[in-house]
Amino acid sequence: MEQLQEKAIIVGVNRHNQPDFDYSMKELRNLAAACDIHVVGELIQKADRVNPSHYIGTGKLKELSALVEMLDASVVIFNDELSPSQIRNLEADLQQKVIDRTILILDIFAERAKTKEAQLQVEVAQLQYMLPRLVGLRESLSRQGGGGGIGLRNRGAGETKLELDRRRIEERIKALQNELEKLVSNRQTQRKRRRKNEVPVVCLVGYTNTGKSSLMNVMVETYAPRADKQVLVKDMLFATLETSVRHIELPDHKSFLLTDTVGFVSQLPHHLIKAFRSTLEEVAEADLLIHVVDYSNPEYQKLISVTNDTLKELGADQIPTIFAYNKSDLTDHAYPEVHGDCVYLSAKQNRGVDELVQLIRRHIFSDYMRCEIIIPFDKGQLVAYFNEHAHVQSTSYKPNGTLLKLECKPADFEKFRKDFILL
Repeated sequence: MEQLQEKAIIVGVNRHNQPDFDYSMKELRNLAAACDIHVVGELIQKADRVNPSHYIGTGKLKELSALVEMLDASVVIFNDELSPSQIRNLEADLQQKVIDRTILILDIFAERAKTKEAQLQVEVAQLQYMLPRLVGLRESLSRQGGGGGIGLRNRGAGETKLELDRRRIEERIKALQNELEKLVSNRQTQRKRRRKNEVPVVCLVGYTNTGKSSLMNVMVETYAPRADKQVLVKDMLFATLETSVRHIELPDHKSFLLTDTVGFVSQLPHHLIKAFRSTLEEVAEADLLIHVVDYSNPEYQKLISVTNDTLKELGADQIPTIFAYNKSDLTDHAYPEVHGDCVYLSAKQNRGVDELVQLIRRHIFSDYMRCEIIIPFDKGQLVAYFNEHAHVQSTSYKPNGTLLKLECKPADFEKFRKDFILL
């Protein structure tokens, strides 16, 4: 039997005619759908500020109450993060479950988290959200008859944790953070190793569900074809919460690490950004960002600005960026096509990926040195090294050694400078 969907009314306050307000309400509908909630109604208030006690004004509250009854809604979702007192007051007056945008996103993250680290990060974010809201959430729980999670379902931070007192929750947060620190320490060690090996890091960023994982898979198939290296691809918000790193080796022995990250969404809760900070540091430490855009979305410009705002918050807004306009096959725009640092492509059709790789090359291998060197015959291992780690364009033999015409990393050139003769 199909599970009965919860019916919801979404509510937003449009302050000073925000230009992106309509989009944020549409996004709220999508977030609700990702939680398997059916939005049956919408209520909007134009105001200079939100009502500090109830988020909306008295007249709108009466209107909302009537709408809840008329549409038989079981939950009311608000477009902003509510304060503890707003949750209490709204639930007391509406006699229905009240949640906000933050709790909706937390629920989605909790459902999607698969790795130990992602699960720990989500639980920390849930508990940090819960801490100042204990009283209101306990009342909400009793109103629901003791069931459900902090938002809609039991996600591991549900009623058992709501029964904990503040001190025990704080202790739990501390224990989780200690566990996370160990995982973060491991990742930092991996990063240091990459830096030592001087492998460039290219990071895929963008709004959730724009095709980052699909693009990664196409690049892996093309340059590192092994089935076990594929990452999850699903047509849904936040399909990817885990950071996936794949080694991409090009035919001329140049290589880089390609990283897939969690997708962004507007008003990404600060609890989540804080909890996922260690994961998102991958973005801030990248050598190059590929900003993947769903070009088929009529509001793609808005999605670009959401991502740019998040990158700024992470301190990653100064990193060189290539724009990959994905899903071009669903538009009238010609593809594959390159304009400056923008490439129009289709990951689904595997068209435009070569053009994207050429742009990546231009950015991260610009310092490669072209040179002609003679390696003495007694240093034969160096010939093998350059054949494996550099782009050897030609090989010939001279009386005093092997002549290589090649492109190599400046670090390799300096490392072996004393072992060869430069022409």
